[in-house]
Amino acid sequence: MANKDVIAMKEAKVKELADHIKDAKLVLLVDYRGTTVEADTKLRKNIREVNGELKVIKNNIIKRALDANNESGLDDVLEGPTAVVSAKEDYLQPLKAIYKFSKENENYKIKGGIIDGKVTSVEELITLAQLPSREELLAKLAGSLLGTISKLAVALDQVKSKKEAEGDAPVAEEAKAEVTEEVKA
Repeated sequence: MANKDVIAMKEAKVKELADHIKDAKLVLLVDYRGTTVEADTKLRKNIREVNGELKVIKNNIIKRALDANNESGLDDVLEGPTAVVSAKEDYLQPLKAIYKFSKENENYKIKGGIIDGKVTSVEELITLAQLPSREELLAKLAGSLLGTISKLAVALDQVKSKKEAEGDAPVAEEAKAEVTEEVKA
């Protein structure tokens, strides 16, 4: 018969993990089989840098914690060694770190996960991980806006030059003011 202290300790671990899963924006279950200690250390450092956490936890404790949160959709992936990657602030950066690591280490596989309380398939997780970051998207938007503004400036300059060549400078200023007002609207 199991010692009552051991049972109490395991119940405490389950409750702690269940609370952690409930509060986390991202919970990933990954297979780390065949990963070297050096690679694992590097991964843990990368995950900490993006405010994530990686823990190796027994499947039984993970299953009980998921059941405590009514998340039974991941029960079928709890086979073999499983590590839990979690993040409380941002789910995208830790997910990208794990995806990048799994591309570099073929043994490391994402089994499944939970994002904002919703069980997510491996395919959905990989699709999210492949999206450009917020900074990249903002840079692309700024670049496209800058290109449009540059084209507008060139067009206005050409209209002004044409009007000046025709000797109708006041009309060019009027046209420029109208186009500027339209751009502001």
